[in-house]
Amino acid sequence: MEKPKSKIPKNIDEYIQSLPEGRQAILEKLRLTIQKAAPSATETISYGMPAFKGSSVFIWFAAAKNHYAIYPYPKTILVFKDKLKPYSISKGTIQFSYDEPLPVKLVMEIVKFRVQEDKKKAILKNEKAKKKKAK
Repeated sequence: MEKPKSKIPKNIDEYIQSLPEGRQAILEKLRLTIQKAAPSATETISYGMPAFKGSSVFIWFAAAKNHYAIYPYPKTILVFKDKLKPYSISKGTIQFSYDEPLPVKLVMEIVKFRVQEDKKKAILKNEKAKKKKAK
């Protein structure tokens, strides 16, 4: 028997509204924290998850059964590894417990770091394009 395909949300509002009521406020607070740290970023859905992008997607977030998480790229985990000791982490994921308050300051630091990384990536991409065009 084939499993039915899950519906991919059209936007972050739809994603958050699809969560159980108790989880919606937590994910909305995470969303607002990311918006505050990256006010010029655009909201999108990428890989079925809420994401924020500048020149490209620089951070995702999602809810799971027993936690919620942000996905800020592996380099970010390495840069912030000392500050992430209280949390469950993997190569590119930081998990937070629903039972603990959102670490707003830490999330804002991570997002601001990712915004800067995204800007550097865009500059390098533009420089490569200019060199290629000049040839």
